[in-house]
Amino acid sequence: MLDKIKQLSAEIAGFQAKSLEEVEQFRIKHLSKKGTIAALFDDFKTVPADQKKAMGQELNELKNTALAKINELKELLSNAEEDLSGIDLTMPGDPLKLGTRHPLAIVKNEILAIFNKLGFTISEGPEIEDDWHNFSALNFPEEHPARDMQDTFFISKNPDIVLHTHTSSVQVRDMEAHRPPIRLVTPGRVFRNEAISARAHCIFHQIEALYIDENVSFADLKQTLTYFAKELFGPDTQIRLRPSYFPFTEPSAEMDVSCTLCHGKGCNVCKGTGWLEILGCGMVDPNVLELNGIDKEKYTGFALGMGIERITMLKYGIKDIRLFFENDIRFLEQFSAAGK
Repeated sequence: MLDKIKQLSAEIAGFQAKSLEEVEQFRIKHLSKKGTIAALFDDFKTVPADQKKAMGQELNELKNTALAKINELKELLSNAEEDLSGIDLTMPGDPLKLGTRHPLAIVKNEILAIFNKLGFTISEGPEIEDDWHNFSALNFPEEHPARDMQDTFFISKNPDIVLHTHTSSVQVRDMEAHRPPIRLVTPGRVFRNEAISARAHCIFHQIEALYIDENVSFADLKQTLTYFAKELFGPDTQIRLRPSYFPFTEPSAEMDVSCTLCHGKGCNVCKGTGWLEILGCGMVDPNVLELNGIDKEKYTGFALGMGIERITMLKYGIKDIRLFFENDIRFLEQFSAAGK
């Protein structure tokens, strides 16, 4: 009998149920009048007198264990069913609120996708640069204002180590490492020592493009710019080029696009001109090619660069550049559809 008690005790201790119906079947099996424990109490009559006390204690303990197990499982399963009462388990759950892409990231990716269609590859480089890569290799003269403390963030002097003021420094590194043909686009964050206002910031983002090969002409530059403008702003967009000056290109130009809001008719955004300035460009100065070890007699090229903040402000009608850096969720949520 003791072996039977130990066997039932182990079975009861290990029993688990998934429903109250299973618990009831367990109760009937062990605690009903015809159950296993009742049968053991019937057999108790045959136990020798000197063993009755010990055996009786074992039987009572077995019965109490079974009762406790049943009560425990009933309470556990009752609470579980109560928690799910009134809930339609077939209904979909609450959707998670998705984040949105930053407007600068949206526009940057659009620009990179356009240049990717033209065969340009993406190149990135360090934000901390030396004088050679940031200035000298790009034909900046010693007296150029950009080399002054009021225009550039210097980390150290002698040697000059700066936070790069344009992603042209990345182009220098590529020209050092690769021979033409070179066709690359360089996105990145740049730094200039400017007062922060609604129209300017000391940190902003640039995308520049560089194409160097044999027989590259200004006509190639103009065709690239026309395609870029129509892809970004729409097929009806017009461009115009105005003469300008940059140390690293000659000839140089500023590019305007027809105002995306008034379509060239004149409005407050374009100051009545019908045009919006978006980037600078030009043919790579032969001095830059020579400084970077490229044969200026054999190769020519063009370069262009734009601020992503300015493009984004024009594209979405944003009037304060500081909004891009404040992480105001009310502002960022407005671009959820654009970032999909």
